[in-house]
Amino acid sequence: MAITNTTISLNTCAVQQPQTTAQRIHILFHFTAILAVLYYRFTNLINGDVPTLPLALVTASEVIFSFIWFLTQAFRWRPVARTVSLRNLPDDKDLPSVDVFICTADPSKEPTVEVMNTVLSAMGLDYPAEKLAVYLSDDGGAPSTLYAMKEACSFAKTWLPFCRKYGVKSRCPEWFFSTFGHDELLFRTDEFEADEEKMKLAYERFKENVERRTNGASAINDRPPRVTIIHDNRKKRTGNGDDQVEMPLLVYVSREKRPSLPHRFKAGALNTLLRVSGVLSNAPYMLVLDCDMYCNEPTSVKQAMCFHLDPKLSTSLAFVQYPQIFYNVSQKDIYDGQARSAYKTKYQGMDGIGGTVCSGTGYFLKKKALYGSPNQQDEHLLHPVDCFGESTKFTDSLTSSEEESRRNQFMTAVLEETKKLASCGYEDNTEWGKQIGYSYESLLESSFTGYLVHTRGWKSVYLYPKRPCFLGSTTIDMKDAMVQLMKWSSGLLQVGLSRFNPVIYGASRMSILQSMCYAYFMYTPFLAIAFLLYGIVPPLCLLNGVPLYPTASNPWFKVFATVYVSSLLQHLYEVVSSDGSLATWWNEQRIYLIKCVSALLFGCLDVMMKSFGVVKANFRLTNKVVDREKLEKYENGTFDFEGAKMFMIPLTFLVLLNVVCFVGGMKRVISNNNLDEMFAQAFMSWTTLLFSYPILKGLVPNKTRNKKIN
Repeated sequence: MAITNTTISLNTCAVQQPQTTAQRIHILFHFTAILAVLYYRFTNLINGDVPTLPLALVTASEVIFSFIWFLTQAFRWRPVARTVSLRNLPDDKDLPSVDVFICTADPSKEPTVEVMNTVLSAMGLDYPAEKLAVYLSDDGGAPSTLYAMKEACSFAKTWLPFCRKYGVKSRCPEWFFSTFGHDELLFRTDEFEADEEKMKLAYERFKENVERRTNGASAINDRPPRVTIIHDNRKKRTGNGDDQVEMPLLVYVSREKRPSLPHRFKAGALNTLLRVSGVLSNAPYMLVLDCDMYCNEPTSVKQAMCFHLDPKLSTSLAFVQYPQIFYNVSQKDIYDGQARSAYKTKYQGMDGIGGTVCSGTGYFLKKKALYGSPNQQDEHLLHPVDCFGESTKFTDSLTSSEEESRRNQFMTAVLEETKKLASCGYEDNTEWGKQIGYSYESLLESSFTGYLVHTRGWKSVYLYPKRPCFLGSTTIDMKDAMVQLMKWSSGLLQVGLSRFNPVIYGASRMSILQSMCYAYFMYTPFLAIAFLLYGIVPPLCLLNGVPLYPTASNPWFKVFATVYVSSLLQHLYEVVSSDGSLATWWNEQRIYLIKCVSALLFGCLDVMMKSFGVVKANFRLTNKVVDREKLEKYENGTFDFEGAKMFMIPLTFLVLLNVVCFVGGMKRVISNNNLDEMFAQAFMSWTTLLFSYPILKGLVPNKTRNKKIN
């Protein structure tokens, strides 16, 4: 559906000035300095008047740094900022339908109450109830989750009218009744406070019932498919009691799971939801949410429609991506959980050159983008059975209108069809996971599928509204942060080394700048090699008195210093221009080094081992259960290395090596009085120790390990 009145503006897109001009000038300046450094390195190697092996290793690392820096400049070329005009949207009756997909996998790691809060927040979206459907994919298959869905539906019959009556924006009850959301309403009448107290008691009863039933629940890995309609919004309301409450369609889906058959992880769950929703609600658009990423702004759907219904964008627009904002980020954010660099700079940069990456949650996607290109959306319908499978009801849904779908009743035959669509064998000998739906080529199903969507000619937009539309929880300890980053880096690097790599496959199908952005995400793990070389070779040469850099009095030293200082200042400018502070800049510098020499390194090793068939692909689910002790350490700014010792081995080795080399090297420098010659290496070793201070703190005796690290 698209708006025909082209005089109405639904959104605006503005290039960020003067930031863009300043960044382009800096790109030219820094690029010139890098070329000078590389010229110096290669001419010295050719002349052969230097220690060849250490200089070759350092040069290799500097080439990697330069390559990644070059890719990063695509983000800085044309950053844009977007706004929407909700008042210009058509009436509710003319809005398209939207399906909300929420995925959960294991009740022991993803608390069911938290999942139900996400479901309730999605049910409370400010959108016509008859045009909204909420689906929960339960890959755990626990009966307790189905019970919790029914309890959530019952609670929603009083919760949703309360939110609508008082204009509550935080429609996640856990958030609303917490200290974070308690002051949302400025004018609190006696009637509101009385109703609020009743709702709070009702919510506490709901939580108690769910927690009692779900305590100790675990995933069932051998089960048949199950599709249950919890609330049918097509039934005629009688006008009595709860039946009068307008609520969206609510569906529970637990696809078939057998230990001996492929599972396909989250991509398989989303493809199942695509098929099941096709025969039940058949909305042309879908919202994908992680089970811990709840809706914080009820108008988020209408904000997304300001782009999807724009006639200038709609024909080629695949998805609207929102940033992931986390409510539990501490003031110091020692693990960089908020990912400021991605959501406040890189995503806006990609938005200006064709579209940003799909981050896996908080995006509104046009379903047709998963079935073909903008100009050939129906090409797969020529061979429906080979592409989509044997379900005629599903293939018919691809060409039927929304009105036709809403007229269909949920008969027994339809429900039986959904079970067939959710079975393990349905995708056999079809294009699901290949040309249709979410791709099975990578465990990062959304990011990789978004990449493929862009290569087919689709565009995307990125909206960063003042009020976060979706809020979730970030990792609060080093182990979970490392596991998550290793999973991302391994998955992206696998794509970068496959036939889908952005250098050849991507660059031939999308703009060069957009390909560079994807190349940055896929090849960033190579920084681990560069940092490892830089952390070993210069300190050892410092210890042995072997110079690798020009003397401090040499004019070439100024070129190296220019590159170093320019890089730091560019990062500082990026942080400050995105409302960050000097502390934010320092923390990002520190955690960047730690992550590169730990999680990214293990990501590279993971890819290498998989390529040799040593390990199989494995989905690592991040633990969402809150540990109070870990939370206290995180809020106090104390690094928690418990469970992350394996990740810390390379960095610990580098820290100890640099301690020994720095102490021994400085003794040699003092005795030989050659600080001018060894200044650069001494400075680098010192900064490595400075950035690695948390590791040094962890190596001291136990009585001081729990002290706060600033």
